Amino acid sequence: MPEKSLSRRQILAASAGAAAALGAAGLPVLQTAKPAIGHGKLRAEPLIPARNRGIILYSVRDRISAAPDTSGVPYGFERVLARVAEIGYKEVEFAGYTQHTSILGRQITPAEIRKILDDNGLVANGTHTTINPATFEQELEIAETLGMKHIGTGGDPSGSRYKSDWDAAADVWNELGRTARKRGIKLYTHNHHDAYDFLFDAGPLDANGKPTRSTGLRKLPYFFTKTDPRYVFFEMDIYWAYVARFRHQTYIDSRGRTQTDLFDPILTVVPHTERFPLFHAKDGDKAPAQADGYTMVALGEGDINFQQFFEEIGEQNYHHANWEDDAAPGGTANPAKSLDEAVVSYRNMSDLTIYRR
Repeated sequence: MPEKSLSRRQILAASAGAAAALGAAGLPVLQTAKPAIGHGKLRAEPLIPARNRGIILYSVRDRISAAPDTSGVPYGFERVLARVAEIGYKEVEFAGYTQHTSILGRQITPAEIRKILDDNGLVANGTHTTINPATFEQELEIAETLGMKHIGTGGDPSGSRYKSDWDAAADVWNELGRTARKRGIKLYTHNHHDAYDFLFDAGPLDANGKPTRSTGLRKLPYFFTKTDPRYVFFEMDIYWAYVARFRHQTYIDSRGRTQTDLFDPILTVVPHTERFPLFHAKDGDKAPAQADGYTMVALGEGDINFQQFFEEIGEQNYHHANWEDDAAPGGTANPAKSLDEAVVSYRNMSDLTIYRR
């Protein structure tokens, strides 16, 4: 898909809400006001269409992996996926394909998982798996069995801070993405905060001939430019993007001066919104005293403005939102915690509304 080339002014002019919220550089995302509905000129629609509301199963991994127990809380794929569908989710993103072997007396197969999805009216919209040329064909076969249109990973294409390593990763990902596209599948990578840290691409070289300072270029945005938009896609974890905004604000330029640059998750997506088919809708309470600046909570219970985020990036019918909370599992102390939080998160995701003329 062709990428848009938008100036900041064009982005800010996209709506009155964007102008109010994004025009103040350096400020956190602000609340978007609900417009008045009058004279039948505006109609309310779900901001995230019901068919695009998902959950990554990592959020309920304690119940997927649980052995049969007497808690009354669902366990294993069959019971947990039935409960996920009952809550209202239409899509799931996988984070592994195994459950406790005592449930079947053996490991479940991808074909058996697919039947459970179909029986519950669920669609697999992606996965976090290992992206490796040696095993990629096998992963594509599993993805096809499960009916996925996207295949991805929870890690970065490179952990390096040097351009050359990201260039090498781009070569690999372009080729793998080309292979995936032949099967009608989009390859994507998912970010944590480090993906939006600054590259070392300037200044004096170290003893190994590597640059030690930065021009202000960030790792994953550089990767955008080195990968083919036909073959390589992205899943923004919104929580970790706002952590990146908190954590990665300054860099040392080639002259040794400290420079400040605030990362903007919304303005990162908008210029090429169709390279982001998937999002992790993960919320957080502001906690400036902590290293990440936030603590994870159920969707809608924190300080991240999902209303504004999904409204401003547009293309509501194209984007898929997967709820996630890395810390949701309650384990033996509170076995219902993760699924209870899935209920709250789905309700709040469903309440997000957009008003159109």
